[in-house]
Amino acid sequence: MNESLLLIGCVILICILMNNFLEKIPIPSLLIFIALGMCFGENGLLKISFNDYAAVNLICSASLIFIMFYGGFGTNLQAARPVVVQSVLMSTLGVAGTAGAVAVFAHFALDLPWLESLLIGSVISSTDAASVFNILRSKKLALKEHTDSLLEVESGSNDPISYMLTAATLAVMGGQDLSIPLLLIQQISLGILCGLACGALAAWLLRQSLITSQQGRTVFLFAIMLLSYALPSVLNGNGYLSVYLCGIWLGNTQQTSKRYLVYFFDVATDVAQVVIFFLLGLLVTPIQLPAVILPALGIMLFLTLVARPVVSALLLAPFRPSLGQIGTVSWAGLRGAASIVFAISTVLSGVETHYNLYNLVFCVVLLSISIQGTLLPRVAGALSMIDSSADVGKTFTDYQEESDISFIKIHLGPGHPWAGLSLGQAGLPRDLLVAMISRDEGNIVPHGDTILQEGDLLVLAARSFEDREHLALQEIVINRNHKWANLPLSQISNNRRGLVILIKRGMETMIPTGSTQILPGDILIMAQADVSAPVHTAC
Repeated sequence: MNESLLLIGCVILICILMNNFLEKIPIPSLLIFIALGMCFGENGLLKISFNDYAAVNLICSASLIFIMFYGGFGTNLQAARPVVVQSVLMSTLGVAGTAGAVAVFAHFALDLPWLESLLIGSVISSTDAASVFNILRSKKLALKEHTDSLLEVESGSNDPISYMLTAATLAVMGGQDLSIPLLLIQQISLGILCGLACGALAAWLLRQSLITSQQGRTVFLFAIMLLSYALPSVLNGNGYLSVYLCGIWLGNTQQTSKRYLVYFFDVATDVAQVVIFFLLGLLVTPIQLPAVILPALGIMLFLTLVARPVVSALLLAPFRPSLGQIGTVSWAGLRGAASIVFAISTVLSGVETHYNLYNLVFCVVLLSISIQGTLLPRVAGALSMIDSSADVGKTFTDYQEESDISFIKIHLGPGHPWAGLSLGQAGLPRDLLVAMISRDEGNIVPHGDTILQEGDLLVLAARSFEDREHLALQEIVINRNHKWANLPLSQISNNRRGLVILIKRGMETMIPTGSTQILPGDILIMAQADVSAPVHTAC
């Protein structure tokens, strides 16, 4: 256990330190995590021998729950509404069509039995939400014709179909006597029913204000996420479909302080993605990959250049898409973590296959992410599908939280320049609203003619500040031995750390001037404009 925790801590630390670098390189960052796992593996630098498929399957399956839930939670249904039908077709019939096309190719080109060919097609038939979301967000890739929303909904919702096809094929190969149509109906119906029921129940409970603290609400949604997956799974339904739909319901429900939920699940999902791709790289044995690299390359090329484009063109044709949209959707069919996790399930099932299915699918995914993922922005640009005037962030539900309102208070003490003026004469910025005035005789909802008086406590509303790429806020506590203690602000105003914009002194908040003396116990709020600055504590 200690060695495992040491390894996990080192990996997460390396990933965090590499974050700024990864955002600047043209290849998908998730590919780096796979390479990092391979470097730690038995053929890598650290020679760690690791082949525990069961443990990896358990960890990765749990991580997929986070990815599926947050994929649904972050999907903006309003933005996706114009393409929701296309997305559903691509995530259902598109997955089935892709699986069938790959099965035909594997049977005739690789001379494999039909069931094994269908198993390969089923395992790699879904596109990867983690990879698609990562590329769209990190590259700020807004696409025309709502294509970004189409890809987000499709990649977030098609894993359950791939999982069902894989499970059904494994059952047949294992000699189980079952009805495939009945199994699919049971999986889909229970997945939909449980997912929507859990989402609706959770939203109703949150509206009842039974949970008042933000920490409690976060833990509550965490529990609902687990419940929405486990409940249908116990009933032989599709847990991944359920948790995805539950996430959609909750993500598109009006909630207070949703940003804090986004912070939690964003971090948890990032960690889940890192863990999945690192473990998959650690699990693979690189010296075994040459045996499957040629068939994997053949499958990947057929999937990218034939199967995906044909299926996309057929399913999208009734909606009269442009050739650019068909081309972008075709190229954006990245394979990823889910496919490899499903391949692990096939290894654990004990069915015999001509190729090591884990190694085969691993190579397909590696080729897909490295080639398709790297070239996706260029392909979209070549097809004139990049919308430079749009913001891809609007296709995610957490975008609206960037303009949330925060409240501040200002006390009009003796001699305050606003005292005696009407609110309209105070000259407040248009984006700053006085929401309430508190006086001894009671609270007032003001208007432009309201006269401000000494002793008033003004409650102002403005848009919240959030750390940006080129600006962040940091708190600095001045203790007795701090080098700035007892100095006037003018003597530190030119320091590299930033500009002091606010001083908290006891119960008082001060807007400083150059002559303001910094005292022990002060808390300085500094604005920084250095993209290479370390992580800051936002105020």
